[in-house]
Amino acid sequence: MSNQIVRRTFLKYCVLMTGSVVSGTYLLSSASYAAQSGKPLRILVVYFSMPETDNPHNMSREEENSTVVINGKVLGNTQYVAQLIQEMTGGDIFRILPQKPYPTDHRTLVDLAREEQKQDARPTIAGKIESPEAYDTIFIGYPNWWGDMPMILYTFLEQYDFSGKTIIPFCTHGGSGFSRTIRTMQDKQPGATVIRNGYSLSRSRMERAPSGVAGWLKEIGLKK
Repeated sequence: MSNQIVRRTFLKYCVLMTGSVVSGTYLLSSASYAAQSGKPLRILVVYFSMPETDNPHNMSREEENSTVVINGKVLGNTQYVAQLIQEMTGGDIFRILPQKPYPTDHRTLVDLAREEQKQDARPTIAGKIESPEAYDTIFIGYPNWWGDMPMILYTFLEQYDFSGKTIIPFCTHGGSGFSRTIRTMQDKQPGATVIRNGYSLSRSRMERAPSGVAGWLKEIGLKK
């Protein structure tokens, strides 16, 4: 990405894999199949992200932890990773937004996320994917909240049937990595192939995202 990142000082890193769970081969075979069939993979990047402010100035520590600022524009951590994946794969992109907006105050948001988890809530999503059947490969990204996906991801995974497709997880977190979310995703989408070689990145290491995403996509055979 050529845009200058202005909030954090991004160092130069060698291409690396950050947060790989286990080595997987399914995507390599998918890419090989696409090459043999002459039909390019149709890729969709789906994400939920919750930046706690849209003001790039005078951020609190919690607001800084949830955001990346590029050329004065505030992006959520997961949003930033999703945009990198979209740019590097040439896929389409869809943002999961709650019909009732979440609060941006950190403590209120944390408490609400915990309460939704306790109640096994299914927040309503605003908008929908047009022609989900057209895609072969779906990246799904989210922050790790309380050791799990945000409950709106459960809504999403129960709303769509991705049988016969490949799902590729990615997440941002405060230290918990994926937790058990990849297994949960497979349970919610039993007809899909959910690869375990997902990409997870700590909110304290967002400077690694450009090289980390590039290296990961190359490893799974999906960097254009």
